[in-house]
Amino acid sequence: MNKFEEKKFSIPPLKGLSQKSIEEHLKLYAGYVKNANLILEKIDVYAKESDKYAYELGELQRRFGFEFGGMRNHEYYFAALEGGAKALSPKSMLGEMLESEWGSVENWLARIKAIALTRGIGWAVLYHDLKNKRLLNAWVDEQHLGHLTGLRWIFGIDMWEHSYVLDYLPSGKKNYVDDFFSSVNWGNIEDNFLN
Repeated sequence: MNKFEEKKFSIPPLKGLSQKSIEEHLKLYAGYVKNANLILEKIDVYAKESDKYAYELGELQRRFGFEFGGMRNHEYYFAALEGGAKALSPKSMLGEMLESEWGSVENWLARIKAIALTRGIGWAVLYHDLKNKRLLNAWVDEQHLGHLTGLRWIFGIDMWEHSYVLDYLPSGKKNYVDDFFSSVNWGNIEDNFLN
């Protein structure tokens, strides 16, 4: 069976987010990779007697969505921080599309930050709808509930407490959001958009 492999990320020092926080967060990501693989192995075993293990298979499939979502979401998240902060050019293809959709990059930034401050755990995500040639923002509960079907993930910020509570009090959520956005390498996000 093909297995998912844990990716390695080269993340420089970040504003507000300590190296310890990033290291602990990467351990959680590694757990998602490990658990996604373990669940697929278990599914293969139970599938041989699917009538007998119908309930277990159903629950494993549900759990797989959570673990896989956690794995993949974090791969986008950490990739956004690789290579150091780099500004988004309003004249880039992504910048121009953000301006077309929301009037300006600044308007989109205010909108996605507001989504990131949604109460609860989850992700604020920017998607590209290739079919309708537009960008859409969404809140994704936990790791997997609320993804917009068939759209390409362009950018996302992890809003689970584990992503910021080591460096910010729970009341510092807004500071985390601001510091995260100041640390993003928008060249990497542009790559998500173009590829």
